[in-house]
Amino acid sequence: MSDETTTLSAATASPSGADRAQQPLVERMRSFGTTIFTRMSALANQTGAINLGQGFPDEDGPQEVLDAAVAAIRAGDNQYPPLPGVVDLRHAIVRHQERRYGLSLNADTDVLVTMGATEAIAASVLALCEPGDEVVTFEPYYDSYAAVIALAGATRRTSVLRFSDFALDEESLRAAFSERTRLVLLNTPHNPTGKVFTADELEVIARLAVEYDAIVVADEVYEHLVFAPARHIPMATLPGMAQRTLTIGSAGKTFATTGWKIGWITGPAELVAAARTVKQFLTFAGGAPFQPAVAAGLALPDTVFDDYAAGLAQARDALLAGLAQAGIPATNPDGTYFVIADVRSVGGEDAMQFCLDLPARVGVVGVPVSVFCDDKESAAGLVRFAFCKRLPVVQEGARRLSQLTG
Repeated sequence: MSDETTTLSAATASPSGADRAQQPLVERMRSFGTTIFTRMSALANQTGAINLGQGFPDEDGPQEVLDAAVAAIRAGDNQYPPLPGVVDLRHAIVRHQERRYGLSLNADTDVLVTMGATEAIAASVLALCEPGDEVVTFEPYYDSYAAVIALAGATRRTSVLRFSDFALDEESLRAAFSERTRLVLLNTPHNPTGKVFTADELEVIARLAVEYDAIVVADEVYEHLVFAPARHIPMATLPGMAQRTLTIGSAGKTFATTGWKIGWITGPAELVAAARTVKQFLTFAGGAPFQPAVAAGLALPDTVFDDYAAGLAQARDALLAGLAQAGIPATNPDGTYFVIADVRSVGGEDAMQFCLDLPARVGVVGVPVSVFCDDKESAAGLVRFAFCKRLPVVQEGARRLSQLTG
């Protein structure tokens, strides 16, 4: 290499102090600006539109869970909880996984309570990936996936799930794997599509993970938000997968308490220990009075979870009816909070602009699916609407959307 080339490379790699002041953000994070959820929720607040963009409920979860949090505050559970999580919650998670899925875990070594599922994902990826590693995931993907993979210095490899059935494409998925594959980041039930991966699809993923000696981080935060006859199948229950799977759960989704930020990781002791090593330097621990409340929630009868899902299914159907009245094709999701609509028939060829204009047109906020994709073309004209709101709110949003015309 010539001296001139060496000098040029050094200058490129080492910007001046003035340049750093102008662009202080590290390069690997420069493609990540303000999240779409922040932008669209702000737009809803500014315009008074119905916010079907950001996926948070507009009413609280079970009263038993709320009362347990109040009791914990009054009892003095307000200081740092143990790093792995309070004992009662860890045992409640173990009992939940055994009762629901037949998974056997050790509360002392196989469970880690986190500040929400987002931290659980971050701690897992940062603990297990290094620069040069590759992470296989599906797109559309939850937006934090791309960001935390970048933070780890790893490379994102995706397989596209395509509207309208969002079926797994085995050829595309296999092409995403390589000798550098370290992790598979799987989300089922899937945000933003509402897809629940089938047993056959999970078997394909598991087979490839074993073939390439990859660890699966299974983001299963919507596990209880599944609509009959669909059924959630945890990746860790597949033959040979328990020892190579970290499973992530969320009280925010299960109990409609998204602001509490209580999540958890379960899996083999050595993988949980790796995530715990990183997690202690992210937040250490938090949510002290909420952890015993979540423990109480996980002990509630299964009918509580089933009734919540049934209520969401009603809201889903109301939203779909409004979209159908406008002649807008849409998915009929098996789980989660979300419907994906193809709005090209009502002027939504540019879904981002459509979403920016939608509050003024009909007083509703949605989110363009392209923000969750590397392959923007695969999401052309697609908008995500959330139905995790009170039924009258969703019905009014559906009525407004039904008035859309091309």
